[in-house]
Amino acid sequence: MAYIQKILFGSPGTGKSHKVDKHLLPEVLKIDEKDKDNKVKTVFHPEYTYGDFMGKLTPQSRGHKVYYNFFEGHFLTALAKAYKRILESHNKDGETIGEIKNVVLVIDEINRGNSAAIFGTVFQLLDREDDGWSSYSINITELEMQKLLSLLGIKEKPLADNQFEYQFPGESHWVQDYTVFQNRVDLINIDLKTKSIKIPPNLSIIGTMNTSDNSIYFMDSAFKRRWDWEFIDINPPSARYFDDIDAQLKRIDRAFWQKMVDTINNFIKSHSDKVRRIEDKQIGYYFIKGETISHEAIRNKLMFFLWDSVFGNEKKPLLELLNSSPARVNNPINKSELVTFGDFVRFYKEFYTAIVRKIPS
Repeated sequence: MAYIQKILFGSPGTGKSHKVDKHLLPEVLKIDEKDKDNKVKTVFHPEYTYGDFMGKLTPQSRGHKVYYNFFEGHFLTALAKAYKRILESHNKDGETIGEIKNVVLVIDEINRGNSAAIFGTVFQLLDREDDGWSSYSINITELEMQKLLSLLGIKEKPLADNQFEYQFPGESHWVQDYTVFQNRVDLINIDLKTKSIKIPPNLSIIGTMNTSDNSIYFMDSAFKRRWDWEFIDINPPSARYFDDIDAQLKRIDRAFWQKMVDTINNFIKSHSDKVRRIEDKQIGYYFIKGETISHEAIRNKLMFFLWDSVFGNEKKPLLELLNSSPARVNNPINKSELVTFGDFVRFYKEFYTAIVRKIPS
């Protein structure tokens, strides 16, 4: 099952939201415009918190009485919907009875909020395996777990002495310990005893951000690495521009990619005088995952990381790298030709060949 965990970035008005609504959702995830129940949308802003994202306890009043209610946040809502779609596609014995529908959480202006604080421990879930499940689980609070189970349709009935009975959807009997439903929720990787959760493969998370706003909140490198990135250019090249380049260049397998990573890290270290906190600017072999590495992934994720996070304040090393490409020895790129990230991406062939030339034979 394909999932998307991507941030679309570019200048304002370049069509990021349009691509999400008109291409990624209907064509890739098969979520129709009218299928609102499988889409959760939010907008980050400076006052947006972890409570808005995961859930928070708020006071309510009715007459002279004050009581508290736990309201689910946007992430918990989307997570519950995705879990529910998995459960709906299986019978009580765990057998598949239908197609699992995709759910998407769309976060507009993802860089206008403090992403590290907003995601909190959910950050750990963003590492995902090839099958789409989170690589690691996190533990949530009792309140969060109770709300999650409620969103899944598990009913709760209060008894005397602060005891409760629970009923799972499709079950006729009530029980006092909802962990007896563990065999049912094993399908969605919830552990009811430890209160641990994972992101399932049918939950996609898509963010959009304006590069002109990237100074509002700093997005740390560890957070950036957990997303795929797609640059939406203000003046994109022709449709065949990158296809023609990709067809000319060497196919990148995992072994060759690892050599590229070593070379890129050496390049970064060779400019340590221009890079702050250089330990955090190195990349690992799984910075981009997959048995084969696409040139598109290198353009959108690696080149943006170098442009924005490594050499964000000093572009001279990148200009020198591009000009070390054989194609530019007699026709060097001028500083004025490398002003925006869009400019940098257009020199992809020079970037790639310059890196490959540096790989030890």
